[in-house]
Amino acid sequence: MSRKDKLFDLPIYRKAELILDLVNSLLNTISEEDEYLNATKYMMRDDAAIICAKIAGAEGGDMYSIRMQNAAIIRDHAMHLYVQVGSLRFHDSFKDTDYVTLIRKEIDEFRELFINWVANFDKSNYYWDEWELFNPPGAIPPDPNEYQDPINWDDFLEGMNFDDEEDDSDE
Repeated sequence: MSRKDKLFDLPIYRKAELILDLVNSLLNTISEEDEYLNATKYMMRDDAAIICAKIAGAEGGDMYSIRMQNAAIIRDHAMHLYVQVGSLRFHDSFKDTDYVTLIRKEIDEFRELFINWVANFDKSNYYWDEWELFNPPGAIPPDPNEYQDPINWDDFLEGMNFDDEEDDSDE
């Protein structure tokens, strides 16, 4: 099975796609003439689309640190979408409140899938996050004397003469 097929088979990805489809259906009911709802609908679509993209990114990265970073972004956009959809009920010109209930129900189900998905991330497959936000529990920081920057700047900059550029600017 290809990586793409595995992604599409994930329950969390299928639920995210369903939410995106529901949001797109909701958008079709919103009049182009209502400026506020028009702006809101594009934010909702963006949130739903980013959730799908970040699930794919987390699955493609396969490292705990990358997966957790994507998970944090997914959580943020899912929560934002939940609030945005709910806010539609308070707008006088919005009449399709059944969408609000349906989409929020699907986001609640997504949250349950999300919790299980994150719990199954491989905590042994990580790189040290220097910001220390996405390190697995119990991770030990590398010895600062042994840390190697993944880019060897000496090799990268070899042959470049930055002094010549400074001299040219003085002329």
